Amino acid sequence: MVAVPVPELSPEAARLLLSALLALAAGLLLLSFLPPAPRGEPPPAKKMAQSPSGHGHAENLGIGKAIAVLTSGGDAQGMNAAVRAVVRVGIYTGAKVYFVHEGYQGLVDGGDNIKEATWESVSMMLQLGGTVIGSARCQDFRTREGRLKAARNLVKRGITNLCVIGGDGSLTGADTFRAEWSSLLDELVKGGGITAEEVKKSSYLNIVGMVGSIDNDFCGTDMTIGTDSALHRIMEIVDAITTTAQSHQRTFVLEVMGRHCGYLALITALACGADWVFIPESPPEDDWEDHLCRRLTETRLGGSRLNIIIVAEGAIDKHGKAITADDIKTLVVKRLGYDTRVTILGHVQRGGTPSAFDRILGSRMGVEAVMALLEGTPDTPACVVSLSGNQAVRLPLMECVQVTKDVTTAMNEGRFEDALKLRGRSFLNNWNVYKLLAHIRPPSAKSGYTLAVLNVGAPAAGMNAAVRSTVRIGLIHGHRMLAVHDGFEGLAEGKIEEISWERVGSWTGLGGSKLGTKRTLPKKYFEEISINISNFGIHGLVIIGGFEAFTGSLELMEGRAKFEELCIPLCVIPATVSNNVPGSDFSIGADTALNTITTTCDRIKQSAAGTKRRVFIIETMGGFCGYLATMAGLAGGADAVYIYEERFNIHDLQVNVEHLTEKMKTTVKRGLVLRNERCNENYTTDFIYNLYSEEGKGIFDCRKNVLGHMQQGGTPTPFDRNFGTKMGAKAVAWITGKIKECTRHGRIFANTKDSACLLGMRKRSLVFQPLTELKEQTDFEHRLPKEQWWLKLRPILKILAKYNIELDTSEKAHLEHVTRKGIALESNI
Repeated sequence: MVAVPVPELSPEAARLLLSALLALAAGLLLLSFLPPAPRGEPPPAKKMAQSPSGHGHAENLGIGKAIAVLTSGGDAQGMNAAVRAVVRVGIYTGAKVYFVHEGYQGLVDGGDNIKEATWESVSMMLQLGGTVIGSARCQDFRTREGRLKAARNLVKRGITNLCVIGGDGSLTGADTFRAEWSSLLDELVKGGGITAEEVKKSSYLNIVGMVGSIDNDFCGTDMTIGTDSALHRIMEIVDAITTTAQSHQRTFVLEVMGRHCGYLALITALACGADWVFIPESPPEDDWEDHLCRRLTETRLGGSRLNIIIVAEGAIDKHGKAITADDIKTLVVKRLGYDTRVTILGHVQRGGTPSAFDRILGSRMGVEAVMALLEGTPDTPACVVSLSGNQAVRLPLMECVQVTKDVTTAMNEGRFEDALKLRGRSFLNNWNVYKLLAHIRPPSAKSGYTLAVLNVGAPAAGMNAAVRSTVRIGLIHGHRMLAVHDGFEGLAEGKIEEISWERVGSWTGLGGSKLGTKRTLPKKYFEEISINISNFGIHGLVIIGGFEAFTGSLELMEGRAKFEELCIPLCVIPATVSNNVPGSDFSIGADTALNTITTTCDRIKQSAAGTKRRVFIIETMGGFCGYLATMAGLAGGADAVYIYEERFNIHDLQVNVEHLTEKMKTTVKRGLVLRNERCNENYTTDFIYNLYSEEGKGIFDCRKNVLGHMQQGGTPTPFDRNFGTKMGAKAVAWITGKIKECTRHGRIFANTKDSACLLGMRKRSLVFQPLTELKEQTDFEHRLPKEQWWLKLRPILKILAKYNIELDTSEKAHLEHVTRKGIALESNI
């Protein structure tokens, strides 16, 4: 053997080599103690630390470009989330992003009002109400001279992309600015305000709008930024007032905002079961005073100790005369002698922390706005980014503005039916459901049919609202309504009773399940259930619950082969905090749980910000479904979110720790990590907590928090109340039609696939889907739908947390047009 001489190492090189060898040995030792990867993992998905395979290259889209973002008009909760998303996604794409402080006034005044934004400058902004960059009404921008100053301020900074967050007035101003852009530049060049070279670089201006308005008065979008939060403020006050009104047998008249739009008043009335609501789009008949007094008297005679009347501030009668809260109070006191109080909510509706929905809406719209700006060309019309169902859409700005103005014109001309239709399908359906529940009484003639309603699975906030709606709409159809206590077990044991209109009167705002709910499945009780269906003469079942409701209903269908009594129509309404029922993008109860988690995360972040250099690990519910964790991560500004649907390993955990280590070097010295309860059987909350604690020694310390069953409790949010109410109404309408369809010679026999359906929200509409078809779309082992829409939001969460991943822009929202066609009402409601 030939000896190979080994070069002598310097002391420093020897020390480095020894360190490397020790690090390698420590790494191998750690891997030997790590638990093996769990079996039965889901199909490969995108990892937290890796780049997803996208088709677009958004991270280079903004290089050499500049974006300015401003908020204008009245403030709305959620505007800060939108500003934060615009800044961070803009920086992610390589663009420069500027704040414009004080709205259009700042654009005109320039100077320090237009500042370059940094990543850290939008930290701790997500949970703040109002708008951190300020908003102001600006008369100067309405003049040509003011717009010249604004154009010069943008050109001097190389800004050719403007994102405006505001109402229809603010967006109309932006469109005017864009239309005049070329002439403004020509005038500035002639006056020496800018150079020809600067004109060449700023030859056109792209405008994208996001609608921030608590009134939800902008046509073309389901929800504007701030509306959901305003409803939260209103419902908190209504719930508080209800308790004092019951104590003293009082009538309360509440005035809410909405000078030209009755959305807040209408949804409040639906969500609290108000006796009457006044909205500007649909004034009451000329004899409304008599009708109102009769309605209030009937409610009291039915056993209620209170009356609630909701009034939009712009409420009018058919002749255009204002109807005020004081007018109504005077009427009630004079005619009925009831102890009556007036509460005008005022600007409290604009204030407070934004809801989880508004944060997610603002964040999603901010991402879409940046993409729309950077993809824009001189020929692209100014657009508004908005939400339709759960889909991001882009709409021509001036089409939306025009339809919004058409509503006001229709109201001014007394064409109130047209005004309702122009508001859109959702508004009209809400109005029709409210009228059914509040103004129509059960008919004396009976249908001869009996429907039973039951809750199955774990309790979820909003279940009671769905039961109330189901019972009352059923009674309006002339059906006999039965309440089944304790789910399928109660159906087997005969825990069934007739339920009246008055019994469910106050159920809308109650959390949990008044009927009682259990996870028991029906298969072992087929015989007992069949006997009770026969004994009680049940012709249809409305089953409100989670994954057990879905699987239990499938079992009932299987039982039809042996038990003829099970051959009756049945409808499943998804209600679970986990949001894991196939066939629906949303489940009743998930929004309430999400807001509970988000509020807790806010408090934890506040604690972390105070102590500095602290990372919190939060465990959320959801079973194997990562919906709650992911959406709470978006709403709470999490640094990492671990879920079952997206596999992760020790390398990903290491990357996340390193990411937080780097974060501690910035001005933002805190971290928030969310973990879905069943994301991984080996990487438990304790394991992740211990790993972060060990790796973060000397840099940050850790705390952990398991939220537990508090996520299932609490009063339902306005969304869950409204969603449950509409789902119940539509389910009864469908099941009534199905019973008639399946009746032959006075006998009901339903054994077709479409006689057992699940009612779910799919993208933009409520649809009925046969349960047997949904079997193909279900992972029964992990109690999950095989496809889940919200997984596409995961890259946004990571980009906003400053991970360097690729954003898939292959499924970008395309420009659509605002439809003015006839409104298709939800069938038979």
